[in-house]
Amino acid sequence: MADRIRVLVVGLGKMGTAHARVYHHLDDYDIVGLCSHHLAERGDLPAELADYRRFDEYHAALQALRPDAVSINTWPDTHAEYALAAFDAGAHVFVEKPLAETVQQAEQIIARAGEKKRKLIVGYILRQHPAWMHCVEITRTLGKPLVMRMNLNQQSDARAWRVHKNLMQSVSPLVDSGVHYLDMMCLITQAKPIKVHALGVRLSDEIAADMYNYGHLQVQFDDGSIGWYESGWGPMMSENASFIKDVIGPKGSVSMQVVKADSATDDSAQKTHTLQLHHAELNEAGAPVHQDEWFITQNEPNHAALCRREQEYLLRAIRDDINLDQHWHDALNSLKIVLAADASIRSGAVVYL
Repeated sequence: MADRIRVLVVGLGKMGTAHARVYHHLDDYDIVGLCSHHLAERGDLPAELADYRRFDEYHAALQALRPDAVSINTWPDTHAEYALAAFDAGAHVFVEKPLAETVQQAEQIIARAGEKKRKLIVGYILRQHPAWMHCVEITRTLGKPLVMRMNLNQQSDARAWRVHKNLMQSVSPLVDSGVHYLDMMCLITQAKPIKVHALGVRLSDEIAADMYNYGHLQVQFDDGSIGWYESGWGPMMSENASFIKDVIGPKGSVSMQVVKADSATDDSAQKTHTLQLHHAELNEAGAPVHQDEWFITQNEPNHAALCRREQEYLLRAIRDDINLDQHWHDALNSLKIVLAADASIRSGAVVYL
């Protein structure tokens, strides 16, 4: 392999474009091609990406370019096909979440990566965020079992609603955004999920009759910990409770709060995260022994910087031959939970993992 990683970027939506810009600016990567449906006709690419070779069909691009790595940023229903083809062509893979549409597909992708001795990185961007990594660290001091409460409700404007409706042709909000936060729960507990129950509801006639745009799940782990996650998309969603991130244990709790850094920007990562650590210990008079502690993350990375960290991690994984078994195990666990939640909504039953 050459010193610079030759990368093919497939999918040029918000995330694909963001990752492509990172590859363009990092000296360790060479973009050898961009691939997306009708890409040859598009005139809306950022100026720095305008001159790269363009392809409308993925398999043709893969065969013509033989890249060192493929960055997959397409709809979830193509992830398994594209990742498997990339491994068979000898390429490493970065794939946006969710890893696949089914657990069986995800297991096949992971098995192929191991068989071909190629690196596979799943786009769990929260793993690159300093506030979230600090949150994981201090929640592990709270004892067991843990109660984890998280949500992400998104009130969609006209453009975002179009994107969300397109996404819901293949994936629900509970699955699409849920894998991020269930990944955090798995990191925090370091325990095995054992059962999931979920409820969902369709709040719009603009989506398919068998799809829901609001759902919440409950998951239990084998250490006794439990998690709750809620997610909804659409113009009808309330923003009154759009951001809840709490972890409660026998020794206290950790709560994450955010303050928007600039109300004029739509960059969801442009926020200052504050962590509140509450201690449960009381003295003989029943008063708290310790005052609450506050941790404020300064100079937080924006969305572009977080994407850069993801691609720097891919680079290190390739060059330093990092063992990714735990990364793959965690990606599979979080996917199992959200897909079990989807199955629970459709069946009305508790799903045992």
